[in-house]
Amino acid sequence: MNKQIVIAALSSMLIAAAGSANAAGCLKGALVGGVAGHVAGHHAVVGAVGGCIVGHHMAKEKAKERAMEASQHSTVRPS
Repeated sequence: MNKQIVIAALSSMLIAAAGSANAAGCLKGALVGGVAGHVAGHHAVVGAVGGCIVGHHMAKEKAKERAMEASQHSTVRPS
């Protein structure tokens, strides 16, 4: 019973933490992390939380790279 409550609470926090703008990175990471955690020893929830964090971070880094690339292209003017 306590395990189900903990899983429900962690799942709720995971869903609440996934903002609509960055949901793709978090959801993809949570899916991969959940599967990996399950395979690695039935720790799917821990894997999903960790995957969400990593996926969110990677999505932010990719967006930052795109922004830098776009700003470099907009400042370079052909002569």
